[in-house]
Amino acid sequence: MDFQLNQEQRAFADSVRRFARAELAADALKRAHSPAFPWDVAAKLSEMGLLGITIREEDGGIGGTLMDAVIAIQELALVCPKSADVVQAGNFGPIRTFAEYASPEQKERWLGDLLAGRNLLALGMSEPDAGSAVTDLKTSAREDGDHYVINGSKVFSTHSPEANLFLIYVRFAPGVGGIGSVLIERGTPGFTVGQPSAFMSGEEWCQLYFEDCRIPKANVLLGPGGFKKQISGFNVERIGNASRALALGRHAFNLAKEHAETRIQFGRPLCEFQGLQWKFADMALKLESAQLLLYRAATNADNGLPSAYETSIAKLSCNLAGFEVANEALQIMGGTGYSQEALVEYCVKRTRGWMIAGGSIEILKNRIAEELFERRFDQRPPRESRS
Repeated sequence: MDFQLNQEQRAFADSVRRFARAELAADALKRAHSPAFPWDVAAKLSEMGLLGITIREEDGGIGGTLMDAVIAIQELALVCPKSADVVQAGNFGPIRTFAEYASPEQKERWLGDLLAGRNLLALGMSEPDAGSAVTDLKTSAREDGDHYVINGSKVFSTHSPEANLFLIYVRFAPGVGGIGSVLIERGTPGFTVGQPSAFMSGEEWCQLYFEDCRIPKANVLLGPGGFKKQISGFNVERIGNASRALALGRHAFNLAKEHAETRIQFGRPLCEFQGLQWKFADMALKLESAQLLLYRAATNADNGLPSAYETSIAKLSCNLAGFEVANEALQIMGGTGYSQEALVEYCVKRTRGWMIAGGSIEILKNRIAEELFERRFDQRPPRESRS
């Protein structure tokens, strides 16, 4: 059992690190505080082969591993946290599901621009009344000749202010078996992108509205019965979420460590105070423990679809470690950490959001418990008590 990156992985990490320091470091703070998607960064990352790392070569990707994508995210985040979001969008989440299940015609139409950093694919899954209970979604797809008519709405869609293509979870029929997904382009009649709203981190999202929105049947990604395939792809997204959460925690840790080494109080550096030494030891423990769980999930997932248990426990660990370490780093740096002149406060806000997005920490604990007890725990009330 080897707990270290192999020689090839270390060389890849080094190349990404050198690129990030040369091309992305200068404007890292500016990017973090801008809600706009960094299209210039996306173009550079595409040229470096960092978009589509996990996508097959025959589809225009690099044909690499999930571990390669994790390494890229973490190395970029240690220099420019916002740029790691671009790698996430180009390797995990909806683009991974799209690349796995799209038809040849759909790939020819859209995948090239997505991998070149010229287009963004946004996911429409959550609804006003269906968040963690995603199977309660109501957005419908009604068959009408050679088309489907879409009605409903979506919330909290990442990249929705700027995406031109949307992967939308829809209900073709009642029950879980009736859930699938469709692809809808911005500007399609009956599809309205609402005004931007902002999360605590400054990241923006728009509510999506569908009112008798007609799309051709060729735009169906996964028809009825596709829900389980979509959720399997969602497990992969959790690896990307976990990677960013942990990397931003480590970014904040590094800033706090440098601060503690150089900040003089009461006549000596902060790092010489035992209370802070213990804080850093605790922070390192959380980061290193979570890192091993993340590597396990990514490595095993490269051998097939990822284990829901391993991705859940990795995301839970990385979410908690990332936020707790970033929050402690802010406390250590005091007013400097709380200021927007440093990236620590940004790391705190972003890592806090990932404890909700992509499966809340409570839902993850439920999923882990189901694996431990080898049974499913239905969160819904007994049928006879429903009204």
